Amino acid sequence: MVIIDNRQQLSCALNERPLEEIELDLPQPVYKTELGSAYLGDALELIKNIPDGAINLIMTSPPFALTKKKAYGNEEASKYVNWFKPFAREFWRVLANDGSLVIHIGGSWEKGQPTRSLYHFELLFELCRPEQEKYKFYLAQDFYWFNPAKLPSPAEWVTIRRMRAKDAVDPIWWLSKSPFPKADNRRVLAPYSKAMLQLLRQGYNAGLRPSGHNISLKFQKDHGGAIPPNLLAISNTDSNGDYLTACRNSNIEPHPARYPIALPEFFIKFLTEEGDIILDPFGGSNSTGRAAENVKRRWLSFEKDQSYLDGSKFRFEPSNGSKPSANQTQ
Repeated sequence: MVIIDNRQQLSCALNERPLEEIELDLPQPVYKTELGSAYLGDALELIKNIPDGAINLIMTSPPFALTKKKAYGNEEASKYVNWFKPFAREFWRVLANDGSLVIHIGGSWEKGQPTRSLYHFELLFELCRPEQEKYKFYLAQDFYWFNPAKLPSPAEWVTIRRMRAKDAVDPIWWLSKSPFPKADNRRVLAPYSKAMLQLLRQGYNAGLRPSGHNISLKFQKDHGGAIPPNLLAISNTDSNGDYLTACRNSNIEPHPARYPIALPEFFIKFLTEEGDIILDPFGGSNSTGRAAENVKRRWLSFEKDQSYLDGSKFRFEPSNGSKPSANQTQ
């Protein structure tokens, strides 16, 4: 195992820029791969050591404002926006001018009643306020993650009183530092449907439709796939995956709130290019780092809980791809 000193490691992690161009004082990573590094510590402290404009994409899932407290810690809805503001200032600072901030932020319910909290919308409005000077973001697009495998919840209103449908869709806010962030949907094309493939083979009648859309013959061109919608249907069914199995075998408590690797991988491919730098300030089980590694992007992950960080190393065991090397004695 080759031990790389702190400044050399971060030079590699930041697009191999010369050391004299960057000022970094991060601790040694707990583990690293050829493309990324995972750090133990508070995100607000660690991120201060990243230069302005060094990050191309922040892809993260912060703790939600749930009525039930979680082991990893989560702020209540009434205080959530103020809790997030210091992070927002740092996120805006470290992002490149054409960079993006993607926040997976599940909704919540009001305590004791079957009505929804608006905290995640309040956060969105705060980050995009026209008069906001310290961290003015643009809403590039709102996405929604539909998890078909999600269990019926909240149980009180869905399975007991039968007053609501199950909550199976999480908002994902794609925010940008400028109105024209780096993005290319050709990198995330979906396979054509059978009907579309038939149209490409047999042709169709161009012209004005009852809806008012004027369909031209250009619609028949094969672009290699369909442009994906902003509703992402991805099942979260990793109950017997390598990560959880390795955690159980090592008697390590897995992170309880994990999104599937396919989710960050979609945005990483869509919004970055090979060699770009991805940051996840709320690393958790490091699905973001694993997704970045899959598509040859550099990554940095911050996590304040030692046990979650220890477990996240299993994302990079030989069966999962790149093998990590430890820079600290665990």
